[in-house]
Amino acid sequence: MRIAVGMSGGVDSSVTALLLKEQGHEVIGVTLKFHSVEACEIEGTHHICCSPEDVRDAVRVSQRIGIPHLTIDWERVFRERVIRYFVDEHRRGRTPNPCAVCNREVKTGFLARYLKEVADIDFLATGHYARIEDLEGVGRVVRRGVDGRRDQSYFLSLVRREDLQLLLFPLGNYTKEEVRRIAEERGLEVARKKDSQEVCFLMGKSPGEYLEGVLGRREGIIKHVSGKVLGRHGGFYRFTIGQRRGLGISWKRPLYVVDIDPKTNTVVVGEEEYLYNDALVVRDINFHVPMDMWGGEVLAQIRYRSEPVPVESVRKTSDGYTVKFRKEVRGITPGQVIAFYRGDLLLGGGVIEAPAYGG
Repeated sequence: MRIAVGMSGGVDSSVTALLLKEQGHEVIGVTLKFHSVEACEIEGTHHICCSPEDVRDAVRVSQRIGIPHLTIDWERVFRERVIRYFVDEHRRGRTPNPCAVCNREVKTGFLARYLKEVADIDFLATGHYARIEDLEGVGRVVRRGVDGRRDQSYFLSLVRREDLQLLLFPLGNYTKEEVRRIAEERGLEVARKKDSQEVCFLMGKSPGEYLEGVLGRREGIIKHVSGKVLGRHGGFYRFTIGQRRGLGISWKRPLYVVDIDPKTNTVVVGEEEYLYNDALVVRDINFHVPMDMWGGEVLAQIRYRSEPVPVESVRKTSDGYTVKFRKEVRGITPGQVIAFYRGDLLLGGGVIEAPAYGG
């Protein structure tokens, strides 16, 4: 088979290409260049993804294992489809997940369709720690990777169902330690390269610092849910639901961000009990498995590192879908991704619109 491998210059994608080459496939390394800034130029940052340094590493690995390599400069595409989304969502007082959107709009789903058209590939393989397989009556689906600490299926929940037909995840049955050991045994110089950290385009800045450079400083008030003004802030985009640190205010009990109102430039804080709710609204769900085939116990994950929680119901409404949980969950955050699972099977996902009171 003719398989393109999305090579980021890191150990995971490098071993992906190596394994497929050893299996006898025609492998083409493809690296997307999103930035013109070198990681080493950014003070205090060890590594950013998709930089010129990463491109060079991907080229060296491709030469080492004997496959052709192609670099595609998609800095403009990345800026328009991911960075603009990130900024616009924060402007609305939301906390987006740019990595999940990038997987759909740029480096996984969209790239697979692009390479199918221009290079006639059979599949695009990536270094995601997830598994893909055929499910009777459905087609290709995603399952969690066997390495629970590294499982990245959550970030694939927005990838379009039709794009799954073009995707391979060869590392889904490996642990990170096994992948690094394979790289060392084969003499790949990226075997101990550090993983990319944080959101790549922030270039070592915090989200708040980055957004202030784009949106400017916007001072406003911090008020308690009771209405009492407790302090001021330098920009509502510096805050996210559930945040406790960095508020710069004092109160008789610990306070957390419970709401963000960009129209009035107000950050609302309250005690921890205000963070809990048992329902939320999703404007649209990207179904990997049709909802009438979900069956069994459905779990939902509302952040990458959050514990999946049992779902009582998913109800279609005029505003999208209302998701009701069997217990209250902490920190429902507009803009974040909700991923649905049955066991280790990824059923689909969507972007959280808001908590649903009385849902």
